[in-house]
Amino acid sequence: MRLLSSGDYRQVFEQTAFRIHGRGFLALAIPNRQGHVRVGLVISRKNARRAVDRNRLKRLIRESVRHRQHWLPAVDIVVLARRDASSLDNDTITRQLHGMWRRLTKEVGKQTDSAPPDEQNHRDRLKPR
Repeated sequence: MRLLSSGDYRQVFEQTAFRIHGRGFLALAIPNRQGHVRVGLVISRKNARRAVDRNRLKRLIRESVRHRQHWLPAVDIVVLARRDASSLDNDTITRQLHGMWRRLTKEVGKQTDSAPPDEQNHRDRLKPR
């Protein structure tokens, strides 16, 4: 459930289809063919000075995705931390991420509903029954 290679990250940065803003975070996403969500993290020392803060943010983001993995769409997500992210408490971060995942799910749903009929029929045939 993680983006591991630099090519995976590069693909998300170059072909961003969804951009979700939250207080302290920015999530970039593209649809994938894996059938499940994959997440990558970019938390720089510039934005979270101490290693303990960077690790706390990473842990909270991974945990948030793990809890919601079954209803998140099949997308590759890169979460970028902003400068004020490390000053937020754990409950605020969890609420922010939950709201971001809801908005992402809604945006992906809108795009798939507005897909051309041929593409939509093809997608319906690929769905497990």
